[in-house]
Amino acid sequence: MSESTAAWRDTSLTPRERAEKLVEAMTLGQKIAQLHGAMETIDIYALSAQLAESGADMDQLAAQIRVERHVPAIDELGIPRFRVTNGPVGVGMGDGTPSPPATSLPMTIGLAAGFDLDLAHAYGDIIGSETATLGQHVLEGPGVCLHRTTIAGRNFEYFSEDPYLSGVMAVAVAKAIQAHNVIAMGKHYVVNDQEYERFRVSVEVDEHVLRELYLLPFEMLVKDAKIAAFMSAYNRIRGVYATEYRHTLTDILRTEWGFEGYIQSDFWSCRSAAPSLNAGMDHEMPDAKWLNEANVRAALQDASLEIKTVNRALVRRYTQMFRFGQFDRPYDPGEIDAPAHGAVARAIGSQIAVLLKNDDGLLPLNHDTGSVAIIGQSAFVDEACLGGGGSSKVTPLYTVRPLDGMQDVLRDLDSAASVTKVTVEDDLSNLDAARKAATQADVVVLMAGLVATEGADQPDANMLNDQNRMLDELLSVNPATVVVLKDSNPVLMPWIDKARAVLEVWNQGAEDGHVVADLLFGVVNPSGKVPTSYPRSEDDTLYAGRPERYPGTDEGDGYPVMRYSEGLEIGYRWFQAQGIEPLFGFGFGFGLSYTTFGITDVSVDAPDGARAPVTVTARVANTGPVAGGEVLQVYLGVPVPGQPPKRLVGFRKTFLEPGSRSW
Repeated sequence: MSESTAAWRDTSLTPRERAEKLVEAMTLGQKIAQLHGAMETIDIYALSAQLAESGADMDQLAAQIRVERHVPAIDELGIPRFRVTNGPVGVGMGDGTPSPPATSLPMTIGLAAGFDLDLAHAYGDIIGSETATLGQHVLEGPGVCLHRTTIAGRNFEYFSEDPYLSGVMAVAVAKAIQAHNVIAMGKHYVVNDQEYERFRVSVEVDEHVLRELYLLPFEMLVKDAKIAAFMSAYNRIRGVYATEYRHTLTDILRTEWGFEGYIQSDFWSCRSAAPSLNAGMDHEMPDAKWLNEANVRAALQDASLEIKTVNRALVRRYTQMFRFGQFDRPYDPGEIDAPAHGAVARAIGSQIAVLLKNDDGLLPLNHDTGSVAIIGQSAFVDEACLGGGGSSKVTPLYTVRPLDGMQDVLRDLDSAASVTKVTVEDDLSNLDAARKAATQADVVVLMAGLVATEGADQPDANMLNDQNRMLDELLSVNPATVVVLKDSNPVLMPWIDKARAVLEVWNQGAEDGHVVADLLFGVVNPSGKVPTSYPRSEDDTLYAGRPERYPGTDEGDGYPVMRYSEGLEIGYRWFQAQGIEPLFGFGFGFGLSYTTFGITDVSVDAPDGARAPVTVTARVANTGPVAGGEVLQVYLGVPVPGQPPKRLVGFRKTFLEPGSRSW
């Protein structure tokens, strides 16, 4: 190895200095080989169209292409194989065939319902630990796009309709991931808030709206988490592909915010060689469709691309690899501690459920009840509801099915209750059998829900397979009936008036069976709050009757254009501004409990000075019979035309024993 080649090994140099030394030692061919992933180039658009024509989903697409998530090593320079894994909801598709199993965690939308930074840290700690254990360098997450519509296919990967909640939770997750010397990659930058026509659609959004809402969580990741990487989105922004839009990639992200990491394309979102690199994109995944030998050399030859720009892209990525010691760490994958991590997943899951309705205190159930019937369609009663369709799907180390989990929990409670299960066919052809079981049981638990997926938005906010009719008919059979919802998104509930108790547990992941039983029988008190508003009907949404807002219209360029003409009024801001009452709203922290709380001594300390911090204090008392958690939320109104009535600016979760209070 030559002296110039070895110079980057000097650990007394800063990560950036080492990166610059390494790039200086590389040939042009080596540089080009490091600008992209290693997968054989395929026509993803044609393949997606073929699968759509055949009715296949994103899971089948992922299984067919078996994406290689790595950049090859260059042994003579000591550059390691750069291993990348998906994972907003757990370590998903990693560099391996098949992808290595990992802990299947609850969906991110559920984590946000916890309103708890300690939970977010524990969530990121599991993901970061398992990524490191499996020998991966990059975890593609957290995802911080907003829930602009209720029906977006990847809302489960994102946190909330609120940018502040999304940002602070994502910062906690990202910090925990990077504490394991793993690169966290925020995504999808930016306004990739829907799956419909994601490869083609253009988003038109006012600059102040872009900054106050959609960019804010990304900005927080830069400034508060010092995140190492971002993934650029598929969509166009103001007619320009996100991977070529210099305004967001460079002017805002780097010049204004001071971001020092690198930007990777979403898989097949890169659309050019010189324009993408010039705009500020640094790395193409998963192949070399654009940043290949021929294209890059041609661009250098015709001066549409400069070698310094190529060097810049590599220096940015290598700097982060040096920052986290990835050049000096041998590939030595280990074994995940499945029981220990599963226990954490169970603890997280129990704190994120939202008790939406509990008439007459039906919940928690008495564990000494004689018989319990679990009824629902297969996806929700036969197996753990893992959720996360698409590229982020986790191959679980183990799962706990609903029946098994309930029997485990009842046994731990020394209960002699019997539990039976009836699987309702998707076409409801055996509904009579379910009705009979509900009649004979002392308690009925109806399980229903929605599992969304990457690559497709829902046609509407109804649960699939006529589950609303299933619930409507079965809720009238037995007065001791509880509805457990396992959702990726908020859903419509036309049957809500018939239900005495409704518990939203989200797509729970591996520990589904245990978590649901813990909550139903009061082993744990639900303490989640609504992270995204549930509309009463489709007519109440910001896009109802407004196709230019969603799904977009062709304005003459041949691709759909989506106009965010609602401005700052999304989510609870929309409902408040329009005077519409949601079924269950984000605003002011909706979420019931098995206990009661009192809030007193609220005070606001607002010192003089435009930039002086404002401190809000309050005392919370548990005035009920059991321990529980309460979330204090602080909202701010800005009396300026065009601003929403209220916005979330702070929150704190407190756990209290009966009769105790915070100080």
